[in-house]
Parts: sequence; C-alpha cells; structure tokens
Amino acid sequence: LFIVVVAVNSTLLTINAGDYIFYTDWAWTSYTVFSISRTLMLIVGATYYLTFTGVPGTATYYALIMTVYTWIAKAAWFALGYPYDFIVTPVWLPSAMLLDLVYWATKKNKHSLILFGGVLVGMSLPLFNMVNLITVADPLETAFKYPRPTLPPYMTPIEPQVGKFYNSPVALGAGAGAVLGCTFAALGCKLNT
Repeated sequence: LFIVVVAVNSTLLTINAGDYIFYTDWAWTSYTVFSISRTLMLIVGATYYLTFTGVPGTATYYALIMTVYTWIAKAAWFALGYPYDFIVTPVWLPSAMLLDLVYWATKKNKHSLILFGGVLVGMSLPLFNMVNLITVADPLETAFKYPRPTLPPYMTPIEPQVGKFYNSPVALGAGAGAVLGCTFAALGCKLNT
C-alpha cells in the first residue's frame, strides 16, 4: 500500500510533464525540461523502493503504478475533450527495467545502482520520450483545433536549431539526465538510511 501511495503522488507531479501538445511554441524547450523532470521523479521513487525491498523488479512495478494511475487520471482529461494520447506515459517502463537490470546484474550493489542505474535511466528516458513527441497529434492541427491566447511579444520563442547535435533537446536532456540521475538515485538510496 505504501509503494502505491508514493507512486500515485509522484505521478501527480509528472501528470503534465511531456504533453507537448500544449507547448506547441515551446515544444523543444519543454521537451528537455520535462524529460529531466520525469527522469528525476521516476528515479528517486524507483531507487527508494528498489533498495527498500531489495527485490529486482520493484522499480518496474513502481513505474507500472505510475503508468496505470496516469492513464486513469488522463481519462478525465479525455472526457473533457483534451487531446491527450495514452502513449505519453509508458516511457517510464523501459527506463525502470534498466534500473532493475543494473540492480540484479551487480548483485544488489547500491553504488553500482547509483552510478550505472542513474546514468542509464537519465540517458534512456529522453530517448524513449522522443517516441512520445513523434506519436502525439500533429501540433499544427491541434493548435487550430484548440486555440490559445497569443503569447505576448516578450514571450515569443526563438526557434532553436534542432538539427544540430549540440542544440538537440534529446542530447541535452540525456546529458543532464545522466548527471542528475546519479544524484537522485543516490537520494533514493539515502532515503532508506
């Protein structure tokens, strides 16, 4: 019950993270920020429960609860006519599986979990998240279908050069995620001491 309660609460904090439909103008900027926020929310809770139970597979279970709960919460948004897609949430699962794999493969070594698990989750989630961006409804069509107030001039974004690797939101999200993932995996482990 405790793991369900925490997973549900962490899901509430990530419920809108990754819905680029509502960030059409800011899609790439939002992509990086939200990839990192989703990575950190997943890794803290998953690492905490993984080290708390000591059972490989707990991280995936944690991600599964987050996914199911998000689907339930998003059903309400569907009912209101918001253009959400179910594909938005399962990206947590493969990253959590990598975390479990590291924990199992290193014979429950916490330091390896922090270093290797943190890097793997941090680097993988933005990549899996890119699948989201490719599969969501066409942003231009959505913008016409669901009009929003025009942004004031000082808020108008400058289009980034997304074709260049060093300015790629996936690379930026994966790089920042890999560094921060280790830090937050350590935090997850520390919560047990």
